[in-house]
Amino acid sequence: MSDTSSPMFPETRGRDRGYDKVAVEEFLARARTAFEQADVGLSAADVRAVAFPLVREGYVIAAVDAALGRIEDAFALREREAALSSDGVEGWVGRTRETAQVVLDRLARPRGHRFRRVGLLRYGYRVDEVDLVADKIARYLEDGSPVSVEQVRSVAFRMQRGGYHEGQVDAVLDAVVEVMLAVS
Repeated sequence: MSDTSSPMFPETRGRDRGYDKVAVEEFLARARTAFEQADVGLSAADVRAVAFPLVREGYVIAAVDAALGRIEDAFALREREAALSSDGVEGWVGRTRETAQVVLDRLARPRGHRFRRVGLLRYGYRVDEVDLVADKIARYLEDGSPVSVEQVRSVAFRMQRGGYHEGQVDAVLDAVVEVMLAVS
């Protein structure tokens, strides 16, 4: 997909790694086509979950991630409008409230026990860091304390032996983003 025209995003230099240019460009072309044709084969969740190989002289990760955030927002808005027209406000609000309640139930568990832990010899997300973010998200869902979609999207945790299972934590963060986009 790359040609001699100017690159879509800033490129990494030297030893720095970035997202594989071809993979990024192919996904963006697919997303554009899906959005323009109102193709239901690609969703906001698909945009949120996309991953690209890391290579030297790739696209700068932060620049691509910011663009993906805007694309996800556009897909989420379209999905919300479609849900509102087909299910009505009550159905849409009910589903969003149900998702938020599932997240809140998870986050109401005691600190250190909110997610499954990996074995002692394996690495998972640092428990204290995840619990701190979980507390902030719970306050957002309970009383509207300020947390932005970008803060949730960009959260990163260090690793520790016996930490929280990454897949579970990531699934809850994805659900939080979904709720936030639904109500924004």
